Amino acid sequence: MTNNDGLRPYRISVPQPEIDDLRERLTRTRWTSDLPGTGWERGVPAAYLRELGAYWATGYDWRAHEAALNAYPQFVTTIDGAQLHFLHVRSAEPGATPLLLLHGWPGSIVEFTGLIGPLTDPAAHGGDPADAFHLVIPSLPGYGFSGPLTETGWTDGRTAAALVELMDRLGYQRYGVQGGDVGAFIAPLMGRAAPGRIIGVHVNALVTFPTGDPADMAALTEADRARLAAMQQWQERSGAYMQLQGTRPQTIAHALTDSPAGLLAWIVEKFQDWTDPAAKLPEDAVDRDTILTDVSIYWFTGTAGSAAHTYYERFNDPAMWVPVPLPRIAGSAGSSDGCGARPARIWVSTNVTLANSASITTSPGPASGSATLAGSRTSGGPNSRITTARTTRASSAQPERFLPTPDILSERITPDKERLSR
Repeated sequence: MTNNDGLRPYRISVPQPEIDDLRERLTRTRWTSDLPGTGWERGVPAAYLRELGAYWATGYDWRAHEAALNAYPQFVTTIDGAQLHFLHVRSAEPGATPLLLLHGWPGSIVEFTGLIGPLTDPAAHGGDPADAFHLVIPSLPGYGFSGPLTETGWTDGRTAAALVELMDRLGYQRYGVQGGDVGAFIAPLMGRAAPGRIIGVHVNALVTFPTGDPADMAALTEADRARLAAMQQWQERSGAYMQLQGTRPQTIAHALTDSPAGLLAWIVEKFQDWTDPAAKLPEDAVDRDTILTDVSIYWFTGTAGSAAHTYYERFNDPAMWVPVPLPRIAGSAGSSDGCGARPARIWVSTNVTLANSASITTSPGPASGSATLAGSRTSGGPNSRITTARTTRASSAQPERFLPTPDILSERITPDKERLSR
C-alpha cells in the first residue's frame, strides 16, 4: 500500500474560469423537447431541466455554498496511491464517540452537512450531550474532492481498507461507521476488516437474497415473493443507470464530463425517484440549491465518470458476490415492514457479513438511495445510538436496488452475474 501519512489542510477553491465555463456551457446547451403527453415516467422532462439549468447558470451562487463547505475543517491525505478528502469535525464534548459517515451515489459530503450540528453538539439541538460524535466525512475514492481515480482496482474492499487506514491516522482506536447506498456496502466491509476497533455499523440498506436453491425458493413467504417481484420490476424499469455505469462506465463518462446539462439530468432524476414520493418535483423534497451543490461538486471535480467506474469495479469483483451463510451478529437489524432480519436459510453476500465482535443495525425502513441531503430526517436502528441521514421514500413497495432479479435466483451467483447486482 503506497501511502503518504501526512494530513494536509484543504480548502475548496474552484477557479473562476471554471465557473464561467460552466455557465457558458449551460447557455449553449442544445435542449431536447418532450413528446406530447409524457412526463417523469420517461426521464427528466425537457421543460423542467431547461428551467433548472437556467437557474444553475444565472441564479445559483456556487461561491456561497463553497464558503459554507469551507466553514468545516477539511483535509486530504494519500492512501494506497489515491488522494482522500474528508471533513473532520470534532465535538466539544470530551466523551464524544468518533463516527465515520459514508455517502453513496449520486451523493457527496453535502448530504451530511445538515447533520453536523446535531451530531457534534446535540445539546444545542435539544439532545443529550452524551450522544455527541466526532465526525469524519470522507469523499469516497473517485468521488468529489478526492478527485478522479488514476488506476483500476478500487473495489469496495480496497476502499474499506483505505478508510480503516484513515481512521488510524486520525488516532481513533474505537469508532462507529454509518453507510448509505454505496456506503452501505463499504461500512460492513470495514467492520469485517477491523472488528476489534469498530464498535458498530449502521446501514440503510442491508443486502440479502435467496441462495437460488429450490428448497429456499419454495420456503419464501408471500412477503418475500412480493419483494422479489417488486425488485424485478425495478430492475426492468429503473435500473438502466446501474447497468450502464457497471458495464460501460467510460462511455457515459464522456457525456457526463462534457455536458453539464447531461450531468444535471443524470443526477436530478435520482432526486425525483429516490426521495419523497409525495413530492411533485425534486426540490419539493430536497432544497434546490442543495441539489445543485451536489451536482456542482461532480462537475467541478470531473468525477462523474470516475464514480461510474466504481460500479464496474463492484460488478467485476468476485469477492463481492460469493454467497456465505448469515452469521449470528451482536446487535440487531430491523425495518418497518419486517424485511430486516431474515431466516437462516436466506443468505447474504460477504459485503454485509460482520465478524461476531462487531454489531450491525439498519435504519427502520428500506432506503431507496442516498439522495436525501442536508436537513433530512434522522433515525437509528434498534439498539443503535448512531444516527443516519436516510431518504424519505421508505416503503415496502420500493425494492432494494442492488439485488439480483428473480429469474437469476434460480442459478447460483457467480462473478459473471455480478452485473445484475449493484
